[in-house]
Amino acid sequence: MRYGTLFHEAAENYIGKGEELPMPFQFAKAALDNLNAISGEKLVEQKMGITANLDPCDFDADDVWWRGIADLNIINGKVAYSVDYKTGSRKSVAYSDKGQLELIALAIFTTYPEVITVKASLFYVIAPAFIKETYHRSDASTLWVKWIGNFNMMAAAYKNNVWNTKQSGLCYAHCPVLECPHNGRG
Repeated sequence: MRYGTLFHEAAENYIGKGEELPMPFQFAKAALDNLNAISGEKLVEQKMGITANLDPCDFDADDVWWRGIADLNIINGKVAYSVDYKTGSRKSVAYSDKGQLELIALAIFTTYPEVITVKASLFYVIAPAFIKETYHRSDASTLWVKWIGNFNMMAAAYKNNVWNTKQSGLCYAHCPVLECPHNGRG
């Protein structure tokens, strides 16, 4: 089992079931205790689904259009907290992608109509670092436009089988597509 999977399971059991945190992960205990001290309903590994009409649905529903799993959501009335655990190195903090925070915030707004603010973070366990963002229900329509636009571009690429390359900081060390002009190893 990979380290990240083991940490996720340990954190889920620590916060969700009140089990002891295993010795290899004691270094993260203070941060997990701070998360556990936040008031509200704690939902670990919460599976969320949304239909194409942007209505909440079951993760495995026949009409699911988007689905995601949140490592930890805490719902407390008008405020929700969402945390995604990352086990990457300090270097990976520089390449943090907050897109998943936006999508989970949108799923929370869709699923919990009473929530007006989502405080979301990427918790880099080893670094250690917290990358934080706050989302407001009033921003949801703008975020949906962005993500639906991204989806439409991907759907067109799939339909036409045209996949334009895009360079990123991960091209050299991580991309398996050696024929890509941005891959420094090819």
